[in-house]
Amino acid sequence: MAGPPVAGHAPVLDLAFLGFLAALILIGFKRPFVWVLAYIYVDIVSPQKMSWGVLNVIPISLLLFIAAFAGWLLLDDKRDARFTGRQGLMALLLVYCGLTTLGSAFPEPAFFKWDWVWKSLLFAIFLPLALRTKLRIEATLLVMVLSVGAIVISGGIKTVLGGGGYGTLRLLVDNNTGLYEGSIISTVAISIIPLILYLVKHGTIFPRDWRVTVFAVGLVFACCLMPIGTTARTGLVCLAVLAVLLLRSTKRRFLYLGLAGAAGLMVVPFLPQTFTERMATIGDHEADQSASTRIAVWKWTLDYVQSHPFGGGFEAYRANDLRFKTTVTETVGGTTVVTEQVVEDSSRAYHSSYFELLGEQGYPGFGIWLLLHLAGVWQMEVLRRRWKKREEPGQDWQAALANALQQCHLVYLAGAAFVGIGYQPFPLLVVAVQCGLWSYLKRLDRQAVEARRTPPAATGMKPVGAAAG
Repeated sequence: MAGPPVAGHAPVLDLAFLGFLAALILIGFKRPFVWVLAYIYVDIVSPQKMSWGVLNVIPISLLLFIAAFAGWLLLDDKRDARFTGRQGLMALLLVYCGLTTLGSAFPEPAFFKWDWVWKSLLFAIFLPLALRTKLRIEATLLVMVLSVGAIVISGGIKTVLGGGGYGTLRLLVDNNTGLYEGSIISTVAISIIPLILYLVKHGTIFPRDWRVTVFAVGLVFACCLMPIGTTARTGLVCLAVLAVLLLRSTKRRFLYLGLAGAAGLMVVPFLPQTFTERMATIGDHEADQSASTRIAVWKWTLDYVQSHPFGGGFEAYRANDLRFKTTVTETVGGTTVVTEQVVEDSSRAYHSSYFELLGEQGYPGFGIWLLLHLAGVWQMEVLRRRWKKREEPGQDWQAALANALQQCHLVYLAGAAFVGIGYQPFPLLVVAVQCGLWSYLKRLDRQAVEARRTPPAATGMKPVGAAAG
């Protein structure tokens, strides 16, 4: 939980949050989509966790959740809304999770988790229906990036000033859950870097000038600092994956490799000892109890689904009872002594989204979830290849956005192997934006085909390639 408020600061902070949210709500009466953006902001940043006043009393997240749906249903234009196959997969996963929750082995904690999982899935199912223009897609990405950026910039500043450490880096709040957990924020921070680069080059909401570029460079730097500030090994893995992915979209690859290598060599001497020592345990899980525990939990999960093929429901990991070996190496003088220790533990979390889904939702739920994400990677590749060679006006951003979303998604899938974020709102928002982009670009293609069949003079239509929404 957050520490006590600084005298005089809490009322000002509460008023700032209230004023900002009130402004968004008022604007939403004229532009209902703003309520969607407001909910995304609250869902990511959780300003109610920083408040000591009225935001702790008012269920602002629930109210904006309802407002987003009601605004679209009652006030928004729904002519271009399309339900995609991946939204169907999320709906199927939502129903399946509800059924496993009813039969969960640990009902009370399972229903506590279900209370936020269903909202994340339902909002992700709904969001593509509202993303009917390029402007809305860009605005959604911008709010997502800036909301994560609010957390990341705070962590980056504290890391530069010498704060941080595993489980000790205080971000906007002293709360080690959701995006405020070290491994999760490290994964998400690295995953948004491709989106930042896209918005700098192709964004239209902010003018393309040096101020936007400088801010973007600083935000990317802060994102890269998160694995250091949190000493989360997951973040380092994500950074390595992103470095490889960026090779495909980099024109001067040898220059990129040279600069990346030089930057790495320059940074190493300045890394804190706690970071280098923790990263050194990546190659030997038996030398680190945390890593050994993960391996033991994963083995237990594989055995568990053999007898529970449909999963044990949320929080099924509480049934595990572990026994595993670790090694301790000590060097005294010129003698190195390696000692084996037997560790017993129980009710340890999965520390992997793949095993989280497998243990909680069994083979069917895991299959639905995996298909949902693999289909997203494939769809973004289809869009990238379909649009990358088009040279008409207004057709330079589609392939770039598909590529950025794919890279963001792949970084998430890499980090998800080591942290339980299978149902987290942010990656589901990325999935929702992919669905919205897929539907929007299919509509543009369909309109282009119709325009070619009918002369523009007969329809009064403008060239589809120039449509920006």
